[in-house]
Amino acid sequence: MKRAAHWAALVFAVGLLLILGGAYTRRGVPEWVLVVPLALTCLGVVVRYRAPLLSLGLGVVGMSMDLVVGPSLPTVLVFTDNVYAAALYGPARFSRWLLGAASGLAVVAGAVAGSLAKDWKLLPIFGIQAALVLVTPVTTAMVLRQQRDQAAAERARAEQVARLAELDREAAIAAERRRMARELHDVIANHFSAIAIQSTAALSRKDLDERTVRRVMESVRENSVQGMAEMRSMIGLLRQEGDETAEAMRRRLADAESLVERSRAAGLAATMRVEGEIRELPAPVDLAAYRILQEALTNALKHGVQAVTVAIAYEPERVTMTVDNPTNGHRARLDGAGVGLIGMRERAALVGGSFEAGPAQAGGWRVRAVLPTDGREV
Repeated sequence: MKRAAHWAALVFAVGLLLILGGAYTRRGVPEWVLVVPLALTCLGVVVRYRAPLLSLGLGVVGMSMDLVVGPSLPTVLVFTDNVYAAALYGPARFSRWLLGAASGLAVVAGAVAGSLAKDWKLLPIFGIQAALVLVTPVTTAMVLRQQRDQAAAERARAEQVARLAELDREAAIAAERRRMARELHDVIANHFSAIAIQSTAALSRKDLDERTVRRVMESVRENSVQGMAEMRSMIGLLRQEGDETAEAMRRRLADAESLVERSRAAGLAATMRVEGEIRELPAPVDLAAYRILQEALTNALKHGVQAVTVAIAYEPERVTMTVDNPTNGHRARLDGAGVGLIGMRERAALVGGSFEAGPAQAGGWRVRAVLPTDGREV
C-alpha cells in the first residue's frame, strides 16, 4: 500500500507536467479542472492491490469526467492501469466479464466517435484507440494471471512431489532398519545364545573334568569368533556399494549342515535329513531360508531338552523347512523377547512364502517355512 502510494504520487506529478505541457484536448476549461479526474485515477492506483474493483470504479469516474472536460493524455494512461489492476488482482470471473465488456465498449466507442465526426472511415481508428485503452490492459492482465496461476500450480506440484519423495525415503529407511535389525538379531542370537548356554552349564557343574571344561571353552571361543566374523562381514556389506560383495558373502541354505554342526557343538542333539536334490536358490530365498533355519535352531537351543529334527525338502517350485523341537513343557533356559518368531515370519513374507510356528501334534514345538523358488507366492 505504501509503495503504491509512492507510485501514485509520482504518476500524479508526471501527469501535472503533461497537463501543463498541453497534452489534452482544449475545450475552453481551465487547466486545474483537468487535475480533478487525474487525481481520481491516481487515487485508484493507491488502492490497486487491496481494492482492485474500487480502483476500477475510481478510474471509471475519473475517466468519465475527463471525457467531458478533456480528454487529457495522463488521465487516459493512468486509467489503463486501473483497468489492468482490476483484471489482474480482482476475481477471476470478473476479469473474464471485464474482457467482454471492454471489447463491446471499444466497438461502441468507435461507432459513437465515427458518428459524431460524421465520417465512418474514422470508426476503425477510434475503435482501435478505444481497444488500446480498454482491451489491451485486460488481455495483458489475463495472460499474466494465467502464468501466475500456472506457476503456483507448479510450485504446489513440486511440493507434493517433494513430500512423496520424503515419504518414500522414510519408508526406505524404515525398511532398511527392519532388515538390519533382523540380520543383527539372527547373528547375535545364534552365536551368543550358544555362548550363554555353554557358559551357564560350565558354571553350574562343579564335577566337570579339565578336558570337558576345555571342550566347552573351545566351543565358546569358536562361537565368539564366528559371531564376530559375521558381524564384521555385515558391517563390510553396509559399507560396500553394489551386489558383488553381497553375492560373495551371502549365506546359503546349502550350508545348513554347518548350522546343525554348530548346534551340536553347543550341546544340542540335532539330526538333519534332506529330501530332493540340493540346488542353487534365488539369493533372497537362499538368505531367508538360511536365517529362518538359524533362528529355529537358536530357539531349539534355548528351549529344547531333547533331540531336534531338521527336515529340508527341495521341491520343483519351492523349498520346505521343518524343525521339530520336543520341549515337554520345559521352561526356556534363556529369556527371549519374542523377536525371533517375528523376524522369521517377516523373512518368509518378504519372499512370498508362508511360515508357521506352534505346538506340534506329537508334542513339542514345530517351525515350518515354505519358500517359493519360482517367484510366485505360496
